[in-house]
Amino acid sequence: MNRLKKGDEVIIIAGKDKGKKGTVSKLIDDSRVLVDGVNLVKKHTKSNPMTGAQGGIVTKEMPIHVSNVALFNPETQKADRIGYRIENDIKVRYFKSTDKAVNA
Repeated sequence: MNRLKKGDEVIIIAGKDKGKKGTVSKLIDDSRVLVDGVNLVKKHTKSNPMTGAQGGIVTKEMPIHVSNVALFNPETQKADRIGYRIENDIKVRYFKSTDKAVNA
């Protein structure tokens, strides 16, 4: 079960980009997410005259595993765990440390 959604502000908790913050731009299956400005790699691309794409070295974002990412709680300024509860017949995500709903 994926607890993250597109547009969530997250913080990286493990790996080479530990401590960086960004927003989730895309969910790639259940185990990987694409975060803006995080996990940048240099990719060597070949030119393609059919599409007009130039070749060279391109910097692009690569997916990161969800276990290395945690939702950022703006109230505590730290990474936080997420829980679910039912409020007025609606399923709501909430921060475990402050017991307040996630605004996203």
